[in-house]
Amino acid sequence: MTVTPSSPDPLTPAVELRMATFRLARRLRAQRDLDSMSDGQFAVLAALRWHGPHTLGELADRERVTAPSMNRTVNCLEESGYVARRPDEIDRRKVNVEVTDAGTSLVNEAVRRRDAWLEEALAELSGTERATLAAAVPLLRKVADR
Repeated sequence: MTVTPSSPDPLTPAVELRMATFRLARRLRAQRDLDSMSDGQFAVLAALRWHGPHTLGELADRERVTAPSMNRTVNCLEESGYVARRPDEIDRRKVNVEVTDAGTSLVNEAVRRRDAWLEEALAELSGTERATLAAAVPLLRKVADR
């Protein structure tokens, strides 16, 4: 169903929240300033940066894609020098994917840019509005972790 501003049907809170979070996510992604990397590649790189080395299967599960798809993503990141594959120290049959220094720098800079943009946007809100958003954070995490 398409809803226009003149439509008599009100949007549900779920639809409003979905639209607002998608728009905010799109604005934050735009701050990354990386035309050479897909959102999926950046998500994998960030997961490795924040959660440590993973096997291809673990990455595929985390990102909810197939193992062959994840292999292609990791290959691209590896060719760019952002990740490296290392044999597992305990089980030599396993290979772990880990972020390189170049990958860490790239993620850190993207996060810095996104945080700066968001802090600037939040500074334009009233204290009450900022407090309301801060109070909503645990609820949003609860929904996202479901």
